[in-house]
Amino acid sequence: MTIQDETIFRRRLTRHMDELRWLYMELYNDEGMFDQLCADLHRFAEARGDALKARDLLREADPGWYQSQELVGMMLYIDNFGGNLKGVRGNLPYFTELGVNCLHLMPFLNTVPERSDGGYAVSDFRTVRPDLGTMADLESLTAACHAKGIQVCMDFVMNHTSEDHEWAKRARRGEQEYRNRYFFYTDPAIPAEYEKTVPQVFPTTAPGNFTWLEDCGQYVMTTFYPYQWDLNYRNPRVFNEMMGNFLFLANRGMDIIRIDAVPYIWKQLGTGCRNLPQVHTIVRMMRMIGEIVCPSVILLGEVVMEPVKVVPYFGTVDKPECHLLYNVTTMCTTWHTVATRDTRLLRKQLDSVNSLPRQYTFLNYLRCHDDIGWGLDYGTLRSFGMEEIPHKKYLNDYFLGLTGGSNSRGELYNDDPVTGDARFCGTTASLCGVEKAAAEGDASALDRALRFDLTLHAMMFLQSGIPMLFSGDEIAQTNDYSYKADPDKAADSRYLHRGKMRWDLAQRREDPSAPEGRIFRGLQTLNEIRRHSPAFSPSADIWTLDTGDDGLLSIGRYAEGQKIIGIFNFTEWDKRVTLPYDRGVFTEMLTGESYTLQDLTVPAYGFYYMEQRF
Repeated sequence: MTIQDETIFRRRLTRHMDELRWLYMELYNDEGMFDQLCADLHRFAEARGDALKARDLLREADPGWYQSQELVGMMLYIDNFGGNLKGVRGNLPYFTELGVNCLHLMPFLNTVPERSDGGYAVSDFRTVRPDLGTMADLESLTAACHAKGIQVCMDFVMNHTSEDHEWAKRARRGEQEYRNRYFFYTDPAIPAEYEKTVPQVFPTTAPGNFTWLEDCGQYVMTTFYPYQWDLNYRNPRVFNEMMGNFLFLANRGMDIIRIDAVPYIWKQLGTGCRNLPQVHTIVRMMRMIGEIVCPSVILLGEVVMEPVKVVPYFGTVDKPECHLLYNVTTMCTTWHTVATRDTRLLRKQLDSVNSLPRQYTFLNYLRCHDDIGWGLDYGTLRSFGMEEIPHKKYLNDYFLGLTGGSNSRGELYNDDPVTGDARFCGTTASLCGVEKAAAEGDASALDRALRFDLTLHAMMFLQSGIPMLFSGDEIAQTNDYSYKADPDKAADSRYLHRGKMRWDLAQRREDPSAPEGRIFRGLQTLNEIRRHSPAFSPSADIWTLDTGDDGLLSIGRYAEGQKIIGIFNFTEWDKRVTLPYDRGVFTEMLTGESYTLQDLTVPAYGFYYMEQRF
């Protein structure tokens, strides 16, 4: 490490040392392990490449870089999109063409294929899955992305390891040091006590929170699946070594690290083992560790819970935790709105987000790799006359195409015959009716479905935060039912929307008359509008408007003399609307046509971006 690099590291460490030591000692009260952590931080800072160190300095000078209106992301599976890491690198011009400049690479670390849970059962945090390439390939990809102005995000699975991880193998053989890294019990009474208060994540496919290991006569905690063993963060060695893995991966060129299942990482008997105060202590320490070693890297927290439990993961202005969080409640409320044609709950949710401090940045999405669960505000829905259990049944039936005049085509995930609860899966296009209309050869229905697909994306782009697309959605890719023929996937309906990229369809993306071209070109236009319009700046005022019609949603944005009013029709009927407080002539941003917002007709499943300049 050069003298200059050493000086920079010491400055960053000094800035955080008192708080980091205090929090660490509060959890662990172990000076020796804290000294080891600090030595590790120095070692990883020294190992960080020169290009990444330069990136750190630039990002330190612009700490809000990730809030930029120019940032648009896409989630993708490496094998489905490009075959391997080299294949993704070869297709970088495709992202530039679309206007995407942030790639979220779905899990790519080494796993045992038949026990991978889609890559979330990691057997080695420092090697890439062999079929996807090598760590050298990963570094080549991240360097190529940076050269094109593309950010790279990855998943860091910190709650558990695979049972095939070296730590787990040694624990299974009886080595106490490694058993202490997990939750092992011989006495069944202790797991039984946990089960009294800890909810089950997958009650039908993976019931319970413990697994009995016959070969070693032990119970081990497995919150998610029997082959995913929960790590014991009460052990300081676990924290230190997992932070080593975190920094190793950051040094491969990551810009955003998504911390998976973060609410679950601290376990305490007699609690629900969710969102405990110690979790926030750990995330705060991760934030500081990143700012010491790799300040260009930001944390994306995966907190798939109700808003009151999500927002605390931003931390406070003085003691921040995650830089970004998923806007999961708005996502599932959007699909509720699709099924009900009732925008009232969605408007309330957007008002809640818009009232938060501006530095709280959400990642917005319509679809992701996972299922969609119904984590809705049932108190408010009850005031609308919608009771939780029958309403969940209605929603699931709607997206199966069974009720409510639905054109949707999806499948249930992890449905529980006892409680009647379930989640659902499907691509955005299939859930909007593209699949059904195409199968029936109904050109009019296909036109409406594609319009609705683009309308939902336009609404997502207008929200406060960063839009994240899911690979395939940009060409209106529909459900892939081939997973049913794969014995390793057939029981998991999430693979319905995890199909391989249809490059044959993508060839039609420049044809405005083709479904693929209509969506691709529409998203290009939305990207351009967002990138170049002052009203999309992160400092813009943003609000919802009362349309007087529950089937319509309207969102306003204002900054630097530009006002944009978005109007979105969630129904299959043309709607007329008057917005009395928005007079004068507006320009529709996609067509250039002039309108007033008095007695305006919004087409079925359609939208407008209306602009005024002052």
